[in-house]
Amino acid sequence: MDHPATTPRRSSELLGFAADAKVLIVNCDDFGLDDGVNAAVVEAVERGIAGSCSVMPSAPAAAGALQLLRERPELPFGVHLTMVCEAPRHPWGPLTARELVPSLLDEAGELFAPTPEGRARLLARARTEEVEREFRAQIDAVAGAGLHPTHLDFHCLADAGRGDLFELTLALGAEYGLAVRVWLAPGLRTARRRGLPVVDHPFLDSFALPVDDKPAHYARLLAELPPGLSEWAVHPGRGDRSAGATAEDRRVRRSDYDFLTSPHARDLLDAHGVTVIDYRPLQARWPSADADRAAPPGIGGPRRT
Repeated sequence: MDHPATTPRRSSELLGFAADAKVLIVNCDDFGLDDGVNAAVVEAVERGIAGSCSVMPSAPAAAGALQLLRERPELPFGVHLTMVCEAPRHPWGPLTARELVPSLLDEAGELFAPTPEGRARLLARARTEEVEREFRAQIDAVAGAGLHPTHLDFHCLADAGRGDLFELTLALGAEYGLAVRVWLAPGLRTARRRGLPVVDHPFLDSFALPVDDKPAHYARLLAELPPGLSEWAVHPGRGDRSAGATAEDRRVRRSDYDFLTSPHARDLLDAHGVTVIDYRPLQARWPSADADRAAPPGIGGPRRT
């Protein structure tokens, strides 16, 4: 049931920032996709301007990503929930046994491709209980590695792609003590009615930016960043040919990596008074979605604010 709105005009104020503060989440998606992406993500957070990342527990290089996170307990990260797969470039399947999630699979018994057609076919047939089974398997795989995520977000399906699946993810976030990335208008309205901190301004996926002269595009975005909470989902990678990605995919990831780790990016944050955060401050407020329920031991972990 929706709760009366109690949030201030901007989520950044709910998180304790001044009314005129420019607050930005820079989150590296697709951690675990391949070794080059893994290395680039760690560099973008540790020596670049990114604040956090999201790991794909079912992706080919997930084991390496989880090991990197175990070696860096201070690195904030979320779980990049996925129901699609970029096969044959990066083949993977569900973590749940295939016979338990048949509605998530195509005629060949594989996850759907993240094309518009593939996503539409998946969403037309996916059963909510099977999505929950797979999402829990992905969250539990991270917990089973002894790690404590801060949030849930989605791979190639904004706000889970369907209203009931979005509500499912909000419920999982409340149960496990995790924030949830929200960026479409219906979800934003729902979250705000429940007093949850979500972005105040349009969400940016770096794949939507032109690759040519990307530093100039990022510089303009930072110069124009309005007061309030914003989020960028970035996709750093080293552009390795061995990963099997398309040339355009490699260009996007390499251009993100080059900008995020550049001294120029840090100078732009300082010049425009932008504060980069991760999801920990949001996580600390997210239990208001269901304040009477505690996160199961070993999932949400201690609040790191």
